[in-house]
Amino acid sequence: MNWNHLKALQFSDLPLDKEDRAILEELAVRLKDNYPYYAQEYAGQMIKPPHALAQAAHWMTSFVNPNNHALDGGRATSALELEVIEQLGTMVGYTPCLGHLTSGGTMANLEALWVGRQSIPKTTVLASSASHYTHSRMSEVLGMPFKEIPTDAEGRMDVEALEQLLAASEVPPIVVVTLGTTGLGKVDPLADVVALKEKYSFRIHVDAAYGGYFKLSQLPEETQQHFEAMPHADSIVIDPHKHGLQPYGCGSILLKNPAEGRFYKHDSPYTYFTSGELHLGEITLECSRPGTAAAALWATMKKFPLEKDGRFAKRLQESLLAAKGLHKRALEQGFWSLDPELDICIFSSKGTSSTEISIQNRAFFERKANEGIHLALLKVQREQWPWDLQWDSEELVVVRSVLMKPEHNDPAFWARLLD
Repeated sequence: MNWNHLKALQFSDLPLDKEDRAILEELAVRLKDNYPYYAQEYAGQMIKPPHALAQAAHWMTSFVNPNNHALDGGRATSALELEVIEQLGTMVGYTPCLGHLTSGGTMANLEALWVGRQSIPKTTVLASSASHYTHSRMSEVLGMPFKEIPTDAEGRMDVEALEQLLAASEVPPIVVVTLGTTGLGKVDPLADVVALKEKYSFRIHVDAAYGGYFKLSQLPEETQQHFEAMPHADSIVIDPHKHGLQPYGCGSILLKNPAEGRFYKHDSPYTYFTSGELHLGEITLECSRPGTAAAALWATMKKFPLEKDGRFAKRLQESLLAAKGLHKRALEQGFWSLDPELDICIFSSKGTSSTEISIQNRAFFERKANEGIHLALLKVQREQWPWDLQWDSEELVVVRSVLMKPEHNDPAFWARLLD
């Protein structure tokens, strides 16, 4: 749906008076002040248009306005949420699985760290310097010590540095492993981290908010092995509102050990008086949660089951091919380009100094925006960039493209983007 369609909507089935319709007309005009997230030309941030079915299911359910905090507030949508969580758990290798939907990855990661702290009092959070900033922030919120692990030359967690911290830890820490970093789109070496459990005691939390669905994809063995190691993690976060075709906000937290539901126990009889069974509201830190998210995700997964060779997996494969294709085309046209691991392609103009190149890349970004092609900029450190240049600034500004749409797997689009 484009923004002109918004204005064309009549909402004929809703009891809207003349004043309501005038306000909606004004809103439709205001909503034009956005980037064209739905279009092939948008390849900037991690924003993927929700599927029309998800939008329709979300809108339909909004008229019921269910609250999945308790069965009283969302009987049907609570059942739908349990179904989608079971399917997400099966996808990552959790059988059985305890979990629920959240407003997004930030809340899901907060819960994962909170459960980890409940499991191991006085624990410390260890995460790579490329992990999402939410981990250091949520550690602070929870009053947990946080230590940063450096990355290797490829932008992945340095396992040797991690082992040094594990060897020095008196209390088993929580190790955050990211499958799909938000900057370079890299996959931390989860299989190597799991192997360290033979020598050390620690908890593993996998932040797969961005990359989790690539568990269904055909990846090179050196990357696939880390997705195959997901069942060994204690908790996993996946955001269906990224690659899962959902409207915002729809995140999820999955726990390998259902017994950890005991940490959420509380006494609120006025909320749960209709049932003696465990409710979703009793295994969440969030209270009110929209049942619309569960309905939209359930409907989408009915159409696109989480199957290795299914239609949904093939859509993801298009994004992987798009990143590889753009990378190859960039090299052919004289750019520097980092070999993409998932569907984020990083490239740069060539030059002699970091300052000069950064200026060139900013100018390229602005020129493309004026042409209607929307990208993003990323600041990288010296150790993250493999090519020789004069570093006369602390960081190098490069171009970042997020190729989340199947339509991005188009040589004609790559040519327009790089021209």
